Amino acid sequence: MINRRIWNAAAASVLALGAWGFMPAHAADESPDGLIKRVSSDVLETIKKDPQLRGGDPSRVNALVNEKVMPYVNFRRMTSAAVGPSWRKATPEQQQRLQEEFKALLVRTYSGALHEVTDQTINLKPLRAAPGDTDVLVRSEILGRGDPVQLDYRLEKTADGWRIYNLNVLGVWLVDTYRSQFAQEINARGIDGLIESLASRSKMPATGGKS
Repeated sequence: MINRRIWNAAAASVLALGAWGFMPAHAADESPDGLIKRVSSDVLETIKKDPQLRGGDPSRVNALVNEKVMPYVNFRRMTSAAVGPSWRKATPEQQQRLQEEFKALLVRTYSGALHEVTDQTINLKPLRAAPGDTDVLVRSEILGRGDPVQLDYRLEKTADGWRIYNLNVLGVWLVDTYRSQFAQEINARGIDGLIESLASRSKMPATGGKS
């Protein structure tokens, strides 16, 4: 399970991936750390000023994710990696449902943690990547109350620019953590059982703690 501090940190990070406004024309040529820095700073400031977002209004958070976050995330790759080898055995319809229910679960979790966003800022660490690299690690930390929170992003280069497919909060990789949880569900109840479990969990009241 992912503990409360990790999820609260993730809320201030994953939701900070969305640029508040349309993707600029130069985005395809933007560096991976430049992308993270630009969108994180903008979104954190906007969350601080929006009481409904900080209150975890599910419709507001869902709209935010759909419009501002998803364009910068390879969510199909993120979901397939979380599901693991069973992804290849799933039908196209099951794969679509898995993506939808996984996103709904994340939205629910972040909705419950957004009240933690207050005076945080993002500090990016030097990028260690060669000019021709197409898969990079962007390291950062969230500064605010208490100790800095480690936050790392895995990004891949696509024709449309850099896209995030995994993140590490306090040493815990999001996809890897869910992979172990999902594997237990699939072994016990199959792909449809996992979909039903995700749908059930995403409908539970947001807590901002464990998922």
